Amino acid sequence: MPLYFAYGTNMDRGAMTQRCPRSRPLGRARLARHCLFFMACGAASVMRDPRACVHGVLWELAPSDVGALDRYEEVGRGLYRKIFAPVLREPTGSAHALIYVGAETSAGAPLADHFATILAASIDWELPRAHIAYLQQLSQAYNLSEPHHERGSRRPFRAGAARADQGFSQPGRGGGARPDDGGAP
Repeated sequence: MPLYFAYGTNMDRGAMTQRCPRSRPLGRARLARHCLFFMACGAASVMRDPRACVHGVLWELAPSDVGALDRYEEVGRGLYRKIFAPVLREPTGSAHALIYVGAETSAGAPLADHFATILAASIDWELPRAHIAYLQQLSQAYNLSEPHHERGSRRPFRAGAARADQGFSQPGRGGGARPDDGGAP
């Protein structure tokens, strides 16, 4: 069975159980030399960053579930493309895994419900504190915790002092950023 590295909403156990019922989670993993960012459409993606890593979950993906995952990631429409890349497994080891990478390179604000799922799954999987703190800071920066912030409603990102003071950097423009967790990728 192929391995799949999830860094966004597919970290959510319940959603993946419905979407890919024959697949099973293997545990936490990270993608070295990449950072998490949000595309202009509001969905999560990754981009190369030699000083960062993206934390997520490694799944053993049943071949019969690949089609459902492709449809969810809108591969046919061109929203995401599939790559295979090495990921670092916890506690040790590495493996090549399928990763969905967004086709958009323009950064934007995350969709509120999309982001809430990512944050909740990160907490559920007990991803590193620096990663969760980064997501919580993004939530505040985008005012995602406000009740009136609904799906599709986007506020421009303000790269304020709070981000810089907390040890975060932002590649490019918009919503791309990386937590500086001090660990070597």
